Amino acid sequence: MNEKTPAIPKKGRAKFKFIDLFAGIGGMRLGFEEAGGKCVYSSEWDEACKKTYEANFGVRPDGDITQVDENTIPDHDILVGGFPCQPFSIAGVSKKNSLGRKTGFEDETQGTLFFDVCRILKAKAPYAFVLENVKNIKSHDHGNTWKVIQESLINLGYDIFPQVIDGQSYVPQHRERIFIIGFRKDLGVKDFSIQVHPVEPKPKLKDIMEPDVYSKYTITEHLWTYLQDRKIKQRAKGNGFGYSLAYPDGITHTLSARYHKDGADILIPQEGQCPRRLTPRECARLQGFPDTFVIPVCDGRAYKQFGNSVVVPLVADIASQVSKKMAEVVKAKK
Repeated sequence: MNEKTPAIPKKGRAKFKFIDLFAGIGGMRLGFEEAGGKCVYSSEWDEACKKTYEANFGVRPDGDITQVDENTIPDHDILVGGFPCQPFSIAGVSKKNSLGRKTGFEDETQGTLFFDVCRILKAKAPYAFVLENVKNIKSHDHGNTWKVIQESLINLGYDIFPQVIDGQSYVPQHRERIFIIGFRKDLGVKDFSIQVHPVEPKPKLKDIMEPDVYSKYTITEHLWTYLQDRKIKQRAKGNGFGYSLAYPDGITHTLSARYHKDGADILIPQEGQCPRRLTPRECARLQGFPDTFVIPVCDGRAYKQFGNSVVVPLVADIASQVSKKMAEVVKAKK
């Protein structure tokens, strides 16, 4: 797939090439381009996400990655992707003798989208990768998922450095995600960690709030009563489910894909009336997307898309540090 002229212009000459897998609406891409990278391939199966991606980058991602021949993907320096978390069928990749055997890692990961990450890494052998996922992936499927992921990546010839980072250092949102960073073993990277560079002054919700918001974002009295009653009932059961109010001088809870349902995770109080949801633009800002980012879909889809995305300035910081380390070790090897 040939990249076209992006709607969001890139800055200067590319320092490295990367591919954008499970691309969503391009949050990872924005961060890696901010760090000086050039995207040479992208893949995303959701049609609504493709629409948003194309509106902003001038290229429509390839579809279902499971149907893409890994050998046709352009050479690249860094593989980037936020792959979906799925259960794996069998634990213990280390018990297998060879990655090339069907009974090796392919048997462990077949039927999961992580398999597609593995086969591309195996075929293209980029210098590095950055994978993003929910922080509890380590406990997912009783720890089996993480065991297979970790051992598969190591057996594919990479030293890996997983790290949980909270996006609230960059945006007014508590959002913990795990970033799995890998460098090819022949590069000799034995110690690596992302250094967080907090934005000063500390971001607050009021920094991203729109001054005038349509009344349609105010929830109904019926929904507000329901949410309050549900919270009381859940508290009685010892659960934390319910709703969460976010105040201008503070930060929010994690924006999730389910935000389109009732907005309960992040509601903004309003004097004399029911609280309101964030607008799609406020959701974009909460994730660190620039105001130039085009939102070509309806509110419901926009909420899902931003809830599934990443904190862009955090990704940009990670991309900068990973690409710098990569450049250092590659130069040292020459």
